[in-house]
Amino acid sequence: MRFYQATTFLFPRRYEWRVLFVCFGAVHVPLLACIAYQAATGQWQPTTLLVLLGATLFSTVLGLAAIRALLRPIETATQMLRAVQAGERVGMVPVGNEDLVGRLLHGVSVAANESAARIERLIETAERDQLTGLRNRRGFLDSARRLLAGESNGVLAMVDIDRFKAINDRFGHATGDALLREVALRLENGVRRSDVVGRWGGEEFAILFPDTLLEEAHVVMERLRASIALDPSLRGDEWPVTFSCGIAPVRSFAHLENATRNADGALYAAKNGGRNRVQISKDE
Repeated sequence: MRFYQATTFLFPRRYEWRVLFVCFGAVHVPLLACIAYQAATGQWQPTTLLVLLGATLFSTVLGLAAIRALLRPIETATQMLRAVQAGERVGMVPVGNEDLVGRLLHGVSVAANESAARIERLIETAERDQLTGLRNRRGFLDSARRLLAGESNGVLAMVDIDRFKAINDRFGHATGDALLREVALRLENGVRRSDVVGRWGGEEFAILFPDTLLEEAHVVMERLRASIALDPSLRGDEWPVTFSCGIAPVRSFAHLENATRNADGALYAAKNGGRNRVQISKDE
């Protein structure tokens, strides 16, 4: 470290240039020594000097090119470490030998993999609802952004468990939490793997059907509504469990906010219409 610190004045921001400069000077030591010797003795030998000069220049070019190539893996490792620190994914990490550079590349590979896994776990935790295991609102919107990147025929469904507050008040929050988990499980298992189910908040859920017609989503939600309403395992003591739903078309992610308002409006209409029903939004 002392020599490293002592040579920082040469090229403070370019370590590789310092290495090349030191090597350049070392290669020219024999030539400089020969010139000094002939100058001291007065016995000049031009032919010898020219041969030595040519050999020195040739070896300098080859040596600098080889050293620069040897420094390339360190430069690559440095760029990868910067990407890891910035939370970015790195590409394929070169595999080195059992030497200094090889160990450095191996360390970068381990750090990159561990950092990527840690970031994925953090993102997964941040985007998941702890009670139901579904995506929370943030996770739902992130998934919707990817699925609705271009123009598409999608459908958004907003689902709300009927009389959930009364169930909570009568049977307790533990029963309410258990009911939320069961309804969430049935919603997720009742749609395609390409569809996205999220807990929007409280007892409200959101479902995104990408590349789906409004009529197709309506059929799916009616089937889910009927299956939950008729499921005896979900009923409390003389208290049936049902949900109301509003659905609306969504054309793109930019249109999602408007589609959410339309689906919410249809959901309220379903609630006011007697609950336990699926209502299609009349707004586009």
